[in-house]
Amino acid sequence: MFRWLAGRGASRRNVERTLARIEDAQWRRSVQAHPFLDGLSPREDEALRLRAAWILASKSFHGAHDFRVDDDIMLSIAIQAALPILELDPVLYEGWTDIVLYPGGFLIPRVEIDESGVVHEYLQESSGEAWDGGPVILSWEDADPDTSRYGNVVIHEFAHKLDQHAGEVDGMPSLHAHADLRPRRWRQVLEASYEAFCEALTEVEDAIPHDVDPESEAASPWYDTLPLDPYAATDPAEFFAVSSEAFFVDPAPLADALPDWYGLLARYYRQDPLLRLGGDARRIA
Repeated sequence: MFRWLAGRGASRRNVERTLARIEDAQWRRSVQAHPFLDGLSPREDEALRLRAAWILASKSFHGAHDFRVDDDIMLSIAIQAALPILELDPVLYEGWTDIVLYPGGFLIPRVEIDESGVVHEYLQESSGEAWDGGPVILSWEDADPDTSRYGNVVIHEFAHKLDQHAGEVDGMPSLHAHADLRPRRWRQVLEASYEAFCEALTEVEDAIPHDVDPESEAASPWYDTLPLDPYAATDPAEFFAVSSEAFFVDPAPLADALPDWYGLLARYYRQDPLLRLGGDARRIA
């Protein structure tokens, strides 16, 4: 059962010790705080617990701006991060060690070069970042199941880690352990699904009345008809990360709108959240 637990930054003994420190009541309380974990079988629950213990033993948690990261917070993050690798090898999360938690949103310096070659430097507010070869940075306000309302920033950033593990960050994770998946097929479905979503987003944006600010809450009824957050249209890498959020948290709209893409994600993650949730997934947003 513990064959895969030893890895970079986490010995088998450390993982077993961490696992032993997770009390049953604490585990149940934390799992129940995340409605998208409803329907886990006893085997899946055990596997999730093992992988959460591996994350706790192999990663270092740090609070920014004097934020105190207690055991319950770390366990919550570990549980959410463990879900995507429930049926995968934790080696996919190796090669980096730090998880940084801010109490709320944080600012990230950005540099962009426009079409004229002019460099623009600015600060962008963020709720999560996954640095290639570096830390995962999260806003606890957005990751906390008691206060978060939109998607799942933890799953989003750890999906980026899966993408990064394969090399180029392009929406295609490593398929080496998936004999039933071929890169060419992944590319075809990814590109077709991404294009279909971008077209759907354009239709929604065109349908918003001119007297409604598309950046305001008043535009929500139009955007809510989409199976994914509009941010998924940024590029294929963000499409994969946002799709992974929806896949685990609110799978029904994704499965209805983009069935081929949902099916591919189900084969990659080796999970079917729609089936696990009884085909009646709860909309979190």
